[in-house]
Amino acid sequence: MNVLEVKHIKKHFGNKLVLNDINFAIDAGKILGIVGLSGGGKSTLVKIIARLIPSDDGQIFLCGEDITHATGNAFYKNMQMIFQNPEDSFNPRRTLGKSIAEPIKNFLGEENLRGRVENLLVEVGLSENYAERYPREVSGGECQRAAIARAISIEPKLLICDEATSALDVTIQAQVVALIRKICAEKNIACLFITHDLATLKKLTDRVLVLEGGRLKNLSEANFKEVLQWN
Repeated sequence: MNVLEVKHIKKHFGNKLVLNDINFAIDAGKILGIVGLSGGGKSTLVKIIARLIPSDDGQIFLCGEDITHATGNAFYKNMQMIFQNPEDSFNPRRTLGKSIAEPIKNFLGEENLRGRVENLLVEVGLSENYAERYPREVSGGECQRAAIARAISIEPKLLICDEATSALDVTIQAQVVALIRKICAEKNIACLFITHDLATLKKLTDRVLVLEGGRLKNLSEANFKEVLQWN
């Protein structure tokens, strides 16, 4: 069964058609990349899938359930996001450990909370003492690793990465990409990776789609030379 299935999604902003008949699906353990120019509708697509804004038409299925018009936050148990600027995604007044613990408390309960947080930090390549640090006290790469720990803390079926490596330097990007791929493979998590960086997608994904003119195309159908010029 597909973890995520998007059918015929359309979105207008005023008279501008931003997304036009968007269709794709992702299986468990697979990473689907979507690449496109800045301002081309990638983040709009992410917001629609995450139910942050409504679509004008179409359907979204998560683990077989139609969430197109879902309210509340129950479906976030199966869907978690990793954002472009990791420090901005954390509360600056809370330690990384407390932020990672929050979704665990909300969805899984408080049993052995400290130990679970420390195990997650180790899993993403950080030491246990990072639980006591604040976002401002760690590097961008370390903060993004903590964000990944938070995202996988409730064992979601789907990760959505919205430009998750674009704020990092090239060396750290490679490390984070390798970590995401390892986690998705080991935990059988589906991943939607949105970016404007084709080079990153080629290292990470099982399949790449190009968002162009409001529509998705297979990379082989797009003008490959033009796509390369985006980087």
